[in-house]
Amino acid sequence: MTLLAVERIKLFSTRSPWWCTIVALGLTIGFGWLFVANIENPTLSMSQQGSQFGQMVVMVMAALAVTTEYRFGTIRSTFQAVPNRTAALLAKTTVVALLALVVGEVAAFGSWLVAKVVAPAGMELATAEDWRLVAGVGLVFALCAVFAVAVGVLVRQSAGAITIMLIWSMLVENLVAAIPNIGADIQRWMPFTNANHFLSESSPFGSPMPFGPWGSLAYFAAIVFAVLAAALAVANRRDA
Repeated sequence: MTLLAVERIKLFSTRSPWWCTIVALGLTIGFGWLFVANIENPTLSMSQQGSQFGQMVVMVMAALAVTTEYRFGTIRSTFQAVPNRTAALLAKTTVVALLALVVGEVAAFGSWLVAKVVAPAGMELATAEDWRLVAGVGLVFALCAVFAVAVGVLVRQSAGAITIMLIWSMLVENLVAAIPNIGADIQRWMPFTNANHFLSESSPFGSPMPFGPWGSLAYFAAIVFAVLAAALAVANRRDA
């Protein structure tokens, strides 16, 4: 609990988490409103169309939470105070993931409330699938934050970590589908494609994914924690 309290204080003593939280909420709810307000007969999933914008901001926030420590050298003080680097980094990851979870849930239900005011029809949370489409946003945000912290530990540089994450999630996974014959099959196994499938009403390709929605989330989580394990191993082997 002491480590978690220390990491919480360190995280909220800087401005970037506060600004990123405000921007993530504004983008998610704002774009959700734009989608719902400018389409006839919007569905519940339309209210969550802005979540990908908020997801990007949360990943940037999570990466900065660790790369700024490397940039200013405070990570050395952390590792001197807590020789167990795995425990220190897991505490930081836990705090950042919990913040991302809260931001995701507030953004998702905020988008849903705005959509319900703009277009009440079809916005009821009546089934388990409806709840998954809305409440699931927080789970994806939390896992994305863990992934971003892991990339930050591996790269140790803000610009590099952010570039890798944004290019991978926004470009690579979409461009790979352009590979003739095998592109679509490869894309089905991409991590963020599976995360999007979890938050979708149907397959993003119109054909079955390798897993169902919850299986896709579990697959995404497995990749995220594999990257985190690699980051912890690297952090324990090299100098801070």
